[in-house]
Amino acid sequence: MKLALHWQVLIGMAAGLCFALVFGEVTWITWVADLFMRLLRMVIVPLIFTSIVHGVSGIGDGRSIGRLGGKTLLWYALSSFMAIMVGLLLANSIRPGKGLVMPEGVDRLTPDDLQTPGSMADIIQRLVPDNPVGAAAAGDILGLIFFSIVLGAAIGVMRGATGDLLRQGFSAGFEAMMKVTTWVIRLLPIGVFALLARAVSQMGLDVFQQVGKYMFTIAAGLSLHLFVVLPLLFSLLTRKNPVHHYRAMASAMAMAFSTSSSAATLPMTMKCLREKVGASNRVTSFVTPMGATVNMDGTALFECVGALFIAQALGVELSFYTQLVVVLTALLASVGAAAIPSAGLVMIFIVLEAIDLNTPEAYALAGLMLSVDRPLDMFRTMVNITSDSVGAAVIAKSEGEDLHY
Repeated sequence: MKLALHWQVLIGMAAGLCFALVFGEVTWITWVADLFMRLLRMVIVPLIFTSIVHGVSGIGDGRSIGRLGGKTLLWYALSSFMAIMVGLLLANSIRPGKGLVMPEGVDRLTPDDLQTPGSMADIIQRLVPDNPVGAAAAGDILGLIFFSIVLGAAIGVMRGATGDLLRQGFSAGFEAMMKVTTWVIRLLPIGVFALLARAVSQMGLDVFQQVGKYMFTIAAGLSLHLFVVLPLLFSLLTRKNPVHHYRAMASAMAMAFSTSSSAATLPMTMKCLREKVGASNRVTSFVTPMGATVNMDGTALFECVGALFIAQALGVELSFYTQLVVVLTALLASVGAAAIPSAGLVMIFIVLEAIDLNTPEAYALAGLMLSVDRPLDMFRTMVNITSDSVGAAVIAKSEGEDLHY
C-alpha cells in the first residue's frame, strides 16, 4: 500500500534529520537539494502563464457573466487581500526571522542590495513589461502576471472558433503544466530529506527554534483568517450564523486538509454547497471552479509571511513600498498557484524575485521553509476551499437565493 504524501514527507524529514546528525555535511546532499530547488523554479514561469491565462479566459464574455462575474472577482480580491494583511501584521509583529543565525560563509544582505521601488508610481510602472517574453526570461514575475491577465481577458471576450481554440489550447497547456508540477511535487520527500539534512548540517539544531517561530506565525495567521476574518465577512454579508456554514462544509474542509489539493476537493466542495448550503448550480458551478484556480487565501498569506521571514533572517528591513510590492505580488502570485498539493511552495520564489531576494542565501532559507511545509500546506488548503465556499454562499445570497440555514 502506497503511503500518502504527507507520511512520505514526514519520513523524509526524520531521515534527513538523522542523516545530518550521523554523517554531517555531505557533498551529494547539497547537490540533491540544489537540484530539487531548480526543479521548483523551473516550473514557475510556464505555470503562472498558463494558469492565469486559462483562469481569466474561462470567465467568458463580460455580457454573459454580468454581475455574477463581478461579484466573484470582488470576493476573490477582498478575501485574499484580507489574508495577506493578516500575514503582514503578524510577520511585522512576531518577526519570525529576526535573530536567525546563518551558516558560516553566507553573507547577510543589506537594504542597498535590493532593487526596491521608490513610490507607488514605480510599483504601477513595474507591472507593465516592455517585452512579455523578455519579462519571462528575466524572471520579471510582476510583468508576466500582468501580461497573462490582459491576454486572458482578451481571449475571454473572443467569440467563434478562434476564441474557442485559444481557450482550449491554454486549458490543455495548463493541464500539462499541472502534470509537470505534480511530477516535481512527487519528489518532495526526497527534496525535503536533502533540504533538511543540509540545513541541519550547516546551521545546527538551534535553527529550528526560529523555524518553529515561523511555523507558529503561519499557523496563527491561517487560524485568524479561518476562524475570525472569514466568519466576520460571512456574517456581515449574509446576516447568517457562520457556524451553520462551517458545519455544512465540514466534509469538504476535512478532505481539503487530508489531500492538500483544492482541485481534488472541488467535487466535494460543490456537493456540500448545493446539498447542504443550498446554493444554486448556477452560482456553484461558476464560483467554485474559478476559486480552486485563482482564490488562494492561505497561499497568499503564506507567501507574504515567507518573504518577510527570509528578509528578516537576512537582516534586511523592508521599506513600506517594498512591503507593498510583497502584498501585491502575493495577491497576484496566489492567482497562479495550481490547485494541487504543495503547489503554493513553488510560488514563494515569485515574491522573492519581485523584491530581488533571488540570492543563494535566500534560496537556502526558502529550502528550510519547504522542509517543514507539509503540515502548513494541509492547513492553508483548508483555508483556501473555505474561502471559496464562503464566497459562493455570499454571492448566492446576494443573488436572492435562500440558503438552508
